[in-house]
Amino acid sequence: MVYTRKNLSSLTAAEKKRFVGAVLAVKRSGRYDDFVRTHVEYYVSDGDRGLRVAHMAPSFLPWHRQFLLEFERALQQEAPGVTVPYWDWIVDRSPVAGPWTDDLLGGTGRGPDREVKTGPFTRRNGWVIDDGVTDAEFLVRDLGRPSNPLELPTRGELDGAMRESVYDVSPWDSTSSSGFRNRLEGWTRERGDGRWRNHNRVHRWVGGNMLGGASVNDPVFWLHHSYVDLLWSRWQQAHPDAAYLPARPPGIGSAQRGRVVARDEPMPPWNVKPSQLADHSRIYRYA
Repeated sequence: MVYTRKNLSSLTAAEKKRFVGAVLAVKRSGRYDDFVRTHVEYYVSDGDRGLRVAHMAPSFLPWHRQFLLEFERALQQEAPGVTVPYWDWIVDRSPVAGPWTDDLLGGTGRGPDREVKTGPFTRRNGWVIDDGVTDAEFLVRDLGRPSNPLELPTRGELDGAMRESVYDVSPWDSTSSSGFRNRLEGWTRERGDGRWRNHNRVHRWVGGNMLGGASVNDPVFWLHHSYVDLLWSRWQQAHPDAAYLPARPPGIGSAQRGRVVARDEPMPPWNVKPSQLADHSRIYRYA
């Protein structure tokens, strides 16, 4: 049966409670930290050697689509029917509303260490960081970066990505000057805060654990990527003939040979091809 992912703003109190309870149960089981380690392992940048599948590559979108599905299945084992809601960061822009309420994700960090002390994902409630980029055992956030204010992506920045007519372009990395994937992922050649747009800017705006490969440690990761997946779905509907690219692996002599996944090549760690994830309509839909 096809299930529905809802905007967090339309969740009932009972739905919020079930979602939070399922996330905490996955954490207690130890499986949540497996998701953190998976994302860290496959967060390979342009400057690193080896295959890139999670970021800075065409498979950014299908890889995270599968990642969300795996997490959703883990949640549903704890609470049947639970789905990952999405955070529309174009509309819900306040650091004290939207996902940041005490009955959902809690608020920003407090004090010099920016520890999150409100909501369900606190250290005293068992949310301990075992696999992070720092030694801190607690969840860290710095919403909006008050010491050097940063805005969430604008409607204009997002519309610029949504207008792209081609899925991705050579050189298939963070330097691609056009193409939907890189415009939505948000890499640019600008300086300062302009370096990050759309998806990337949201990670920077949240700050704390959302910075870097271990960003899964903050549960907002899933709500953020649920919205990113929704945007890809909308783009697919608007561009039905614009398939995933590259269609074939980069040829001999290409710097990207063996570094990016083509349309019908498997993405580790699941052995699922981007072409198999192009249509999610038989699994879930968005409200």
